[in-house]
Amino acid sequence: MRVAIIGYGLAGAVFHAPLVAATDGLELETIVTSNPERQEQARRDHTHARVVERAEDAFDADLVVVATPNHTHAPLARDALHAGAAVVVDKPLALSAAEARELVALGGRLTVFQNRRWDSDQLTLRRLVRDGRLGEVFRYESRFERWRPEPKAEHAWRETRTPAEGGGVLLDLGSHLVDEALGLLGPAESVYAEIDARRGGPADDDAFVAIRHWSGGYSHLRTSAVTAAPGPRLRVLGSEAAFVVDGLDRQEADLRAGLRPGRDEPWGTGPPGRLVRGDEDRSVESERGDWPAFYRGVERWLGGSGQPPPVDPNDAVRVLEIIDAARVSASSGSRIAI
Repeated sequence: MRVAIIGYGLAGAVFHAPLVAATDGLELETIVTSNPERQEQARRDHTHARVVERAEDAFDADLVVVATPNHTHAPLARDALHAGAAVVVDKPLALSAAEARELVALGGRLTVFQNRRWDSDQLTLRRLVRDGRLGEVFRYESRFERWRPEPKAEHAWRETRTPAEGGGVLLDLGSHLVDEALGLLGPAESVYAEIDARRGGPADDDAFVAIRHWSGGYSHLRTSAVTAAPGPRLRVLGSEAAFVVDGLDRQEADLRAGLRPGRDEPWGTGPPGRLVRGDEDRSVESERGDWPAFYRGVERWLGGSGQPPPVDPNDAVRVLEIIDAARVSASSGSRIAI
């Protein structure tokens, strides 16, 4: 299947293009970027791909990957769907749940790049839950906390755009956190949030979201660029034990360093998690992270196997419903019913 990637910044160059290139049955045919430096980089990285400036020149591909700034996700995906292409949209699917619902309602073949579902910690957590090692999970604490008191140039649009324009950590990393929480504990009953722009810019850089789930569980989610002492990546509390993971697996770092799945192994190694029961604290074997599984799932979905997309786009709508409610909660100081 012929693949076109629109956008060759961090998402397109570091995440999507290497994973597409590593997937049997997918051929990276077209890269869209109007930036001359990124055009040269694309030609060096993928010598057999054509490099074009206009998105519409890519819509004849079998699969179009939208890896552009957040505010362009929904319009580009809409145009690609109208052209008859299958579409992968980098998270978030849109800027609001309403915009995302309109996109899903168009029909067509659409999925969303929620790659963190295939992090080492998430795969290990699902194994422990499946095996009954945690008992009944009643509280899920998940964090993407960083210490960046000065904004980085590579994150410029995320730092300089307002949330309504697609900027901020809540829409960016918060989309992963909410997706994880809903996947583990199910639909949300209500949401409470605190959101701030501590560095004084237009984009939020510090957010806390608490979800009460209909299942009876609770999620506490933190995403921040101004946390000088980050907490553990995960702390999951169950009736039989807790699961704690301190850091991330190596997939993002390895892709940024130029390593590639299928070539540089072992892939997806993560820090060992810990199974804790009071004073008892012991390591558990971690699953290897597997971001390439997303595009293997895309290939099966589009290849006539009858498989569903690797991520249901309706899941992305539900994530944005929580983020929308979180903004209302933060501005009103109240818990918002879903």
